[in-house]
Amino acid sequence: MDLIDQLRAFVATAQTGSFTGAAEQLGMSNRLTSKYVAELERRLDVRLFQRTTRKVGLTSAGEDLLSRTPALLDDLDAVLSAVSETSRGLSGTLRISAPVTFGEVYVVDMLSRFIAAHPGLTVDLRLDDRYVDLATEGIDVAFRLGRFDMASLKVRRLGAFRSVLIASPDYLARYGTPRRPEDLPDHTCIVDTNRRLPRRWLFHDAGSEIAVTVTGRFFVNSAKAAVTLAGRGFGLAYVPRFALGAALESGEVVAVLQDHVGESGQVGAVYLEGRALPRKVRALIDFAARDLSGRQIL
Repeated sequence: MDLIDQLRAFVATAQTGSFTGAAEQLGMSNRLTSKYVAELERRLDVRLFQRTTRKVGLTSAGEDLLSRTPALLDDLDAVLSAVSETSRGLSGTLRISAPVTFGEVYVVDMLSRFIAAHPGLTVDLRLDDRYVDLATEGIDVAFRLGRFDMASLKVRRLGAFRSVLIASPDYLARYGTPRRPEDLPDHTCIVDTNRRLPRRWLFHDAGSEIAVTVTGRFFVNSAKAAVTLAGRGFGLAYVPRFALGAALESGEVVAVLQDHVGESGQVGAVYLEGRALPRKVRALIDFAARDLSGRQIL
């Protein structure tokens, strides 16, 4: 059996925690996956997993091998991909992670345009608002919002987004329009729990920062849901501009406190440090950087 296939089976099993999960990730049978791992253990004369009826866990030897192997396989893939791409263009699979709302509003559209120019590419896009572990989940690049001070990751900053305070015309007609941030505690607010400090909303006025603590009846983990609820008159929402879609232009919601500057955050692409960046990943990041600079979604 091929050593590379054995190592791939080992890494996939370690990442998913089961032979079944590894088999699905690799597109092979459960039996063949476990056979590859067993052959690797015999080759190395060491046990790599502790097996139970429900899952497999790494031994200390397995943990040591896992710390080294993904980078080795990535380097090998990069070499093979570079040779292939020289003659055939970009090819292979891109595994990408992005926050749900930003992914739905922007990343899906951007990726569709990117791969249209590269028919040899396949995309595995995973939308999730948690910060996924790129190494254990096999992610090539993650688009992230906010702060990027995380060890072992490299960051390419792509732009910045700003938050906007919105409400429906109906809500403002019934409850009045706040004139300053300090009025917000007297209003019903829709709280997006994906924000770093969900109930603490920050604004800037003439160089001064104003922080207010809000309350409300709706707590949601989606900026898009917050926009929908605001449009239906359930309160004020404080959301990234990219989450608005056509709600502002259609008049479903209106911007409030426009003389105050909303809170801002960074948009970035992150990838693992210490590994050769495959050409297809670099091409995607470069494309996203150019694309975001020319679009008014942030």
